Amino acid sequence: RLALAIMATNMKSASPASVQCPVCFNDFTPMTINLHLDACLLEKNTCSKPSKTAESEPPLKKHCVNLETKPSVPLANSTASGSSYVAGSQPSGMFSVFQTDKSTVSPQNGNGGQLKGKHFFNKGTKGKPLADILRPDTLEEYFGQNKVIGQQTLLRSLLESEEIPSFILWGPPGCGKTTLAHIIAGKCKRKGTARFVTLSATSASVSDVREVIKQAQNELRLCKRKTVLFIDEIHRFNKSQQDTFLPHVECGTVILIGATTENPSFQVNTALLSRCRVLVLEKLSVEAMASILDRALAALGIRVLDQDSTNSSNGDQAVGQDVFIERKGLWTPLAYLCDGDARTGLNSLQLAVQAQVSASKADTSGRSASKEILVKEEHIKEGLQRSHILYDKAGEEHYNCISALHKSMRGSDENASLYWLGRMLEGGEDPIYVARRMVRFASEDVGLADPAALSQAVSAFQACHFIGMPECEVILAQCAIYLARAPKSIEVYQAYANVKACLRNHKGPLPSVPLHLRNAPTRLMKDLGYSKGYKYNPSFSGPVEQEYLPQELQGVNFFTWSPAKS
Repeated sequence: RLALAIMATNMKSASPASVQCPVCFNDFTPMTINLHLDACLLEKNTCSKPSKTAESEPPLKKHCVNLETKPSVPLANSTASGSSYVAGSQPSGMFSVFQTDKSTVSPQNGNGGQLKGKHFFNKGTKGKPLADILRPDTLEEYFGQNKVIGQQTLLRSLLESEEIPSFILWGPPGCGKTTLAHIIAGKCKRKGTARFVTLSATSASVSDVREVIKQAQNELRLCKRKTVLFIDEIHRFNKSQQDTFLPHVECGTVILIGATTENPSFQVNTALLSRCRVLVLEKLSVEAMASILDRALAALGIRVLDQDSTNSSNGDQAVGQDVFIERKGLWTPLAYLCDGDARTGLNSLQLAVQAQVSASKADTSGRSASKEILVKEEHIKEGLQRSHILYDKAGEEHYNCISALHKSMRGSDENASLYWLGRMLEGGEDPIYVARRMVRFASEDVGLADPAALSQAVSAFQACHFIGMPECEVILAQCAIYLARAPKSIEVYQAYANVKACLRNHKGPLPSVPLHLRNAPTRLMKDLGYSKGYKYNPSFSGPVEQEYLPQELQGVNFFTWSPAKS
């Protein structure tokens, strides 16, 4: 792009101290032309100054990706030349998930500012989720992931040295995956060391990815600037779509940052995983949630009251900061019940406060309206509705919980068995699936130690099929307790496993069925010796000495046999 701009400048005989934009024909300094081109090419109507060839040339192609192109320095000559692009502002016709609503930021606060509490619910932030409004801009405001991004960690040292590697962020919802990408985007934007592009695998196509890669190649060749590509929900791309990234991540054309709630071992290509580092983000602790909520309250100007405090004890409150919240209402329902999901906690807080503010405005009683609004514990619980149970019927947590249930029953821990069963059912698991697993458990782990366990499990399966949820939950609970209390034996399971190992380890053709064990329904088969010498057991009063295994396996006891003995 710089080369094209210089060529256009030479053709127009402009001053050598400035470079002319080949799109809008405005003059810029060589240091600012690249930043302007990023914005100018993506604007819906380019610049306000009409092009001389606008009537004869087709309009520029509108890109479907969001780019972080806001300049960190003022653009020289942009105002004087009539350009519609203003330094420090977002280009018109362009939206980014990482932009901040400046109408709600106090200009006195330098880095990001602090939200004005009295304007929060009726200004530019109206309708936006609180979790998105209060998204941190720096690592110092990023709570709860010290193992990954804390002091003295590898990733933090790389980010501070502006050496961003390709990596996959894996963690539950609301743990800070997108926020970390947002912080990296801010560093790229402020330093100008790289372009930051964001795509969502839920809506983007392969053509979108190829367009970004093509732009990244041009950016690296002409401007010597790398491109950081953030793919949200990367597990939604299938394996062939993920292959598109492989050569470009390998050669460094793009730095890939993926975010996923699913296990990358199952959902991301092995070849792509080998080129990226997997960073595991854990769900937020209660302490981290408390810090996030305290920061939200400070930003919104909401005062926190202890249990023994009253509204009148806060007479020094600022004008408009008339919303109070009980300390127990903040910590008990939110910090503990949102299950480490910051998005759920912040949005529940927003819902509870908005409801009380709206109720105060709608008060039509003859009494003078109070300037103080108190958000109590019951309001927070109503906004939260219920404990936020982390469970995905088709994801990693599904397999984790069923494994925990199976091992708890195997260990004869009936309390743990009930807990994991309840966690699965309350999370929306199909009861038929749980019942099938119990049928398997009845033979695999209980087996001959209590043959009635299989009948119990099958009966539970049939009952769940007949009546469904929620009535069948007590049936599954009964079966889980029975299986947990039952004696355990893996005799059947181990013996059959030995048989499979014997068959798979056998070298050469499998031994033939002995002739005396074969049926002889025809004369020819009888003449060939089929069934000859077979002893019919019911015809004898005592035990019958007879071999039933092939000649090569006679004397083998699969209850004590192991593959090492073969």
